[in-house]
Amino acid sequence: MIKMRRVDLNMTEQEKYETIKKLVETNGNKKRAALNLGCTVRNINRLIKRYKKEGKVAFVHGNRGRKPKHAIDEKIKNSVIDFYNTKYYDANFEHYSELLNKYEGIKLSPSAVRSILMKEQILSPMAHRLTKKRMKKQLEEQKGNTTSKKEIEKIENKILEIEDAHPRRPRCAYFGEMIQMDASLYEWFGCIKTQLHIAIDDATGIIVGAYFDHQETLNGYYNVLNQILRNYGIPYMFFTDKRTVFEYKQKVSPSVEEDTFTQFGYACKQLGIQIKTSSVPEAKGRVERVFETLQSRLTVELRLKGITTIAEANKFLNSFIKEFNEKFALPINNIKSVFETQPDDEKINLTLAVLSSRKVDNGHCIKYENKYFKLLDSNGCPVYYHKGTSGIVIKAFNKELYYCVGEIVYALEEVPSHERKSKNFDFDTPVKKPRKRYIPPMSHPWKQASFEKFMNKQAHRKEKRENSLRAAFKNILNKKTLSYQNP
Repeated sequence: MIKMRRVDLNMTEQEKYETIKKLVETNGNKKRAALNLGCTVRNINRLIKRYKKEGKVAFVHGNRGRKPKHAIDEKIKNSVIDFYNTKYYDANFEHYSELLNKYEGIKLSPSAVRSILMKEQILSPMAHRLTKKRMKKQLEEQKGNTTSKKEIEKIENKILEIEDAHPRRPRCAYFGEMIQMDASLYEWFGCIKTQLHIAIDDATGIIVGAYFDHQETLNGYYNVLNQILRNYGIPYMFFTDKRTVFEYKQKVSPSVEEDTFTQFGYACKQLGIQIKTSSVPEAKGRVERVFETLQSRLTVELRLKGITTIAEANKFLNSFIKEFNEKFALPINNIKSVFETQPDDEKINLTLAVLSSRKVDNGHCIKYENKYFKLLDSNGCPVYYHKGTSGIVIKAFNKELYYCVGEIVYALEEVPSHERKSKNFDFDTPVKKPRKRYIPPMSHPWKQASFEKFMNKQAHRKEKRENSLRAAFKNILNKKTLSYQNP
């Protein structure tokens, strides 16, 4: 006697059961039954035999309720969830699978990691809009099916966490044809917000320069440009954001050296690099998307390394950017490079300079950064100019200082407020002989007239742009006034 119990079948199994049951009860045609089920008569005989012996249970698949041999162990699943919540939070799922393999010895595919975390309703920081929409719908259904206040509050918090787009355009044809530059303010490491300056090649997606600084500064962009010049050469064009420091000068700026666009623009002019700007962030989508990726990857890597200072972060960037480019950038084997020959170290040091206008005071010195400096010629002898003589202070990339008067360059030496030793009482003090000083050649266009001409040109461009904006705004107001008068 067959023991009766509840048996649940899926649609395919139910169809087989009903066909075989009817065939046995009515002694029907086996060939017709085989045609309906899409199998052979021999298989029909086998199903009839099993039905007579086991009944409805015979049609349940043998693996029903059995754990697959290749299934992920529950302990590993729990470890994946715990590690993500406590140690690797904010990492996207593909990066997280790499981190698990690298640091925890857990080798899982990104899809397996995704399925484990998605079952716990954990979304990737890089989740697509449709994924977020689907998750939100599931959470709202769960919210409607539960009566627990704690569960409802937990679900509502997850919905709030779930609650941009950049247009596509073709890449440039050549490596070095366009370099997109920008900075991103974010809590990259520690508990402080810092600016990460990035330069990325549009054709290949290679990050060609990266540097951390406290603010979006000329120093940050100069360090990025220094990396580009030393590692690749001179690019054809920089594409930047018009709203950043490249075309922005504060009205309260007390000196020319704070006008970043003038300083950076003058350096690019000497190198023959064009600068293109746009007020629309979406226009430079390549660098904007890189920041999204870095915010989910770099922050985790910096935290795992225990980095808390800018100096440590900039040192770590060297190895991280190499790995990042190997993984995400396009190979440059078949892409022609239009980078010009790399300048020598001296030219880079002197080109990435900060220029400032200063005048000689009545003590034959100049004041710079709240310190007094005297002028020296190539033999190390002091040079004297009349009070009010104007010139340009040149602060090279390595922080060395020079002073240019007309077409002549001098070295600068700080004048201390007190002598360190007395000639009258410290008899062992040796008499200092003037030592020769290195003076850069005037092949570099540091002439005062050329720099002032460049500054005036920039000021004229800004004034012209402001006048055009005022005129456009005035036309809009006039049109609105007419529309109100003639409704």
